[in-house]
Amino acid sequence: MSILLVDDDPTIREVGAYNLRKAGFKVHVAENGADALARFDAALHHLVITDLSMPEVDGMALMVALHKRAPGLPVVMVTAHGSVDRAVAAMQAGAWSFIEKPFSRDQLTLVAARALETARLRADNKRLRSVERPILGDSESMRGTIALVDRVAPSSASVLVIGESGTGKELVARRIHARSPRSDRPFVAVNCAAIPGELLEAELFGHAKGAFTGAIQARAGRFRAADGGTLFLDELGEMPLAVQGKLLRVLQEGLVDVVGSDEPVRVDVRVVAATNQDLDALVQAKSFRSDLLFRLDVVRVEVPPLRERSQDIPVLARAFLEELSPRALAFSESALSALQRRSWPGNVRELRNLVERMSILAPGPIIQEADLAFGARPAQSSAWLDQLPEGISLVDVEAQVIAHTLQKEAWNVSQAARRLGVPRHILAYRIQKYGIELP
Repeated sequence: MSILLVDDDPTIREVGAYNLRKAGFKVHVAENGADALARFDAALHHLVITDLSMPEVDGMALMVALHKRAPGLPVVMVTAHGSVDRAVAAMQAGAWSFIEKPFSRDQLTLVAARALETARLRADNKRLRSVERPILGDSESMRGTIALVDRVAPSSASVLVIGESGTGKELVARRIHARSPRSDRPFVAVNCAAIPGELLEAELFGHAKGAFTGAIQARAGRFRAADGGTLFLDELGEMPLAVQGKLLRVLQEGLVDVVGSDEPVRVDVRVVAATNQDLDALVQAKSFRSDLLFRLDVVRVEVPPLRERSQDIPVLARAFLEELSPRALAFSESALSALQRRSWPGNVRELRNLVERMSILAPGPIIQEADLAFGARPAQSSAWLDQLPEGISLVDVEAQVIAHTLQKEAWNVSQAARRLGVPRHILAYRIQKYGIELP
């Protein structure tokens, strides 16, 4: 992503370009509005920062012309001190933001970073809409789930998506966003379990420069990145209590408390949250706030596990095979029946992984029931589970499962993550969380 910086003052133009490049941005410059129109390339430039007052083609005329060529392009206006009225008029006409002269290097780089993040999210959403993966399934349970999703999508209500790991909760969240009035605004997903608790607050709400060690520049945070759109909070049950309180404030008042700043920022964000945990039990255990649960659980959508909708398995398996196989393959009826008899503890994600393995390992054009053995994972001994003491907590069991798997994989984190079926960064976080020491 590149920035086109437009100013007829050579000093401001050169200093601005220098500061932006020093901050790590790619920058091209134009001497005036006409020069900018000649140089602008919609495939190259994702942000234009322009002086408002320029001879012949001023900033306003430039913005209008650019928006005809690249609708939605973020344009930041630079205005003279005391020209707030003109800046407001520019915002009403479609400018993304404005900064007033004289401005600091930090002001310039912060607004550039935020504008480019908006451009990136818009591009991602456009790409995702163009390749949107539908929620597949014709079982009665899935028809009910999809119907509920489509009813709640046009509203502004918060939604809590409940379901086991691998059932497709993020697909539900994306469908809600795609069928809402916010569909042309950002969809931002955050996995609360993948970010250490001490960093999650800054990741969600942003931080000021110098707010903590390593905060060498300000960051807007995921809520401001999702402004006007939808924020998807996955693995909600892993969110620390301290962060839950700040999330509740955003939901109640629409105000984000930026870490290291005394000035709250107003946002307009719809929150869709998801979990595979029993939040009511977590409330009873005082590890989840009841008032936050009430705010998030306006509409609850339950995604059924795959074992409860086995009639959807042939549809899913064929769709995954068409998507993933580099060659022409098909399942035999006996193979599909065998897939329907499995319990699928990893749900749709496990089925997709098996189909991907079969697309590589299947010896012939028709996948037979006997071929499924090639796609199966080696059986693992569960004898060690019998040695666990009675009354052990689920948290301690998880820690022991991770330690056991690491030991079986010679303490190779990547291999252990593959065996457990989780991304490596999530396993690394769990290792740190449980204080498991690697040799």
